Amino acid sequence: MAGEKDNGVPANVNVQTAVVDGTNGGHHQHGHKPTEQQLHRGFSLLSLLGLAFAILNTWTAAAASLSLVLPSGGPTAALYGMWVSGFLTFCMAASLGEMCSVYPTVGGQYHFAALLSRPDWAPMAAWIDGWFAVAGWWALVGTNGSLAGQLITGLVALWHPDYTVHVWMIYVVYVIWVIIAFTINTFAVRALPYLNTTALFWSLTGVVATIVTVLATGRDHYQPTEFVFATTINETGWPIGISWILGLLQSAFALTAFDSVMHLAEEVPRPEWNCPIAMVSAIGIGTVSGFTYLICLLYSVSDYDALLTSPNGALLEAYYQATSSRVGATCLQVICIGCQLFACTGAVTTASRMTWSFARDGGLPGSRLFSKVVKGLNVPLASLILASLIPIAFGAIYLGSTSALNAILSSSVVFLNLSYGIPIGILVFRGRHILDVEGFPRRRFHLGKFGYIINVLALIFVVFTAVFFLFPPAIPVNAVSMNYTVCVIFLILAVSGITWLVSGKKHYSGPRDIDGLLALARGNLKLGQVVDETVLANTYAEKMEASQS
Repeated sequence: MAGEKDNGVPANVNVQTAVVDGTNGGHHQHGHKPTEQQLHRGFSLLSLLGLAFAILNTWTAAAASLSLVLPSGGPTAALYGMWVSGFLTFCMAASLGEMCSVYPTVGGQYHFAALLSRPDWAPMAAWIDGWFAVAGWWALVGTNGSLAGQLITGLVALWHPDYTVHVWMIYVVYVIWVIIAFTINTFAVRALPYLNTTALFWSLTGVVATIVTVLATGRDHYQPTEFVFATTINETGWPIGISWILGLLQSAFALTAFDSVMHLAEEVPRPEWNCPIAMVSAIGIGTVSGFTYLICLLYSVSDYDALLTSPNGALLEAYYQATSSRVGATCLQVICIGCQLFACTGAVTTASRMTWSFARDGGLPGSRLFSKVVKGLNVPLASLILASLIPIAFGAIYLGSTSALNAILSSSVVFLNLSYGIPIGILVFRGRHILDVEGFPRRRFHLGKFGYIINVLALIFVVFTAVFFLFPPAIPVNAVSMNYTVCVIFLILAVSGITWLVSGKKHYSGPRDIDGLLALARGNLKLGQVVDETVLANTYAEKMEASQS
């Protein structure tokens, strides 16, 4: 049969499973080698939800991007955009969650792309999707560093009005933030589940405290309801329709990166259930908390024009107007800064696991190095370093562009959404029957009769965001204010394309150890325990062949 190996196994299933043994990081591709559980399974459903919600960080992300959304649609784009983006992002999360319920692997969407494709297309689908996913997570680490830099330098401007904050200062904070997240991920890996649980309670407690504070202190100057729910503003130069759409998209950013939990499948008990539930729950909690927060904040501001021009940043200016106190505004800003630290730490965790997983399959230059797990630390140290250094280099855009935040933010959303869209698109065009793998247990997370509609809506949203996030935030455009997202995407496409032509086309066969990874995920093996692939190979090969027919 075309597209199959000599032994009758589909081309995208490697019977001789590649193994990262944690000592030399090499891929063993000869004989029958054991697959080993290398990472500590310490994440409960609550800590997993904490990770997802900490990275989404919806209410803080929505607040920190006020400077982008208010000139581009105003309050209506911010509020109604949250519900539109929330619903359509839920469709994406549910679509991927159903795939994860069948194939709970650390590679997430790029593994799904390979498993759902026809065998002859599987390697290329996994390669493209893997590069999009890795690049998206690298950019998201930078986004969190960027937002932290703006929030912290805003405090400097609030307390020292005569002091000029330069862009290089934001970049310095950005770098320090990423280094802190790297340090936590390297030397406190066993504390991460507790940190993520803390992040969930910090964020939820913080949003409640902020809402109560701004409503109580701003009650003497509430904005009229018409301003909050019916005011549309356009100061971008774009036609009103495009301007409103660009403002709406900031809510999509506030809800992106829900796939973080899938990349911890080897560190989670029952990932086929816990991962999908954590993803869709995080979207639901994020949408409700973000919408509620924005309503209260918009009611509490007293001078809309000052939000757009204040050197303190739109968020801190809103807090200052609501509380009429620098101390009060600072306390509320510190809550957001804490959320950004949790978010950046979680982003580095996921970016490093995504990098490590892709390297295990040979998808990156220097894969042998980046696929190593350092014993003692129990972390993929080289991947952690790469997932921190790339965003630091990416952040240098700050030194030459006034729209750097928009470029970094847009890149993370575009790359991640494209990585979600590839397996969803394959599922839509090949048919949902390919998720019904004979011999596999019936997936616990099942979309039922609404599955196809949910998949199509998710795919439409991927295309929609990929197009409009490339638009510059305002026109006319010059070299300083343009949206450099296009350049970033072109760079990643160039690097991935060249490496595919040089080595990937010849040597990359897609996920090498998918059968062993599924056994690890479903079998709940303990750290250091191994499973012999001779027992698993034929069983998984038969099931995968049935799914491709």
